[in-house]
Amino acid sequence: MTALADYEILELFLGYGLTRKDTRPLAEELLRRFKNVRGVLDARPDELLHVPGFGPGLVGLWQVLRELLARYVASPVRKREELATPRAVADMARARLAGCPHEECWIALVNSKNGLIAWERLKLGGVNAVPVQPREVLEIALASKASGIILVHNHPGGSPEPSEEDIALTKELLQLAPRMGLRFLDHVIVTEGDCYSATQRAIF
Repeated sequence: MTALADYEILELFLGYGLTRKDTRPLAEELLRRFKNVRGVLDARPDELLHVPGFGPGLVGLWQVLRELLARYVASPVRKREELATPRAVADMARARLAGCPHEECWIALVNSKNGLIAWERLKLGGVNAVPVQPREVLEIALASKASGIILVHNHPGGSPEPSEEDIALTKELLQLAPRMGLRFLDHVIVTEGDCYSATQRAIF
């Protein structure tokens, strides 16, 4: 398999959704439009549907594959391995949020050794914002009996730099979490190719 070209791998995979059909032209067109395999896998459903020959049935197959990849990336930390770096958090988030056209806020809840207890979507947002209240973050952490909180959200197709609202939320949680017996560890913002860590930037 390693000797196959990118289009050949895509061609084989597309064959599971388009039986009895030559899938090479579609594989080559996908690579032409989205540059490489990663670009194809990260493409949004609406972008894929604009490619001739890529129908709703294939979108379903793509979504299953994306879900498998997201769970594959998250599986080590779900075994309570330590979330030691912002990059580890960003990689887990990017596998879930790559190609997402709107902002989503996720929360990683960890135990006293920074082993993952829960990795859950906290809130759906719009194209440019996902409004989150500190109370929402603290309530889910207390309900999960977590020791620490890592907040994560994405900036679709944009800069990972935090907005004023992002910074204000980070500072509020830093002040409020210890009063609840919780550690607020980081606020990570991811894009398709970069990430921001409040801890590394030391904004608090």
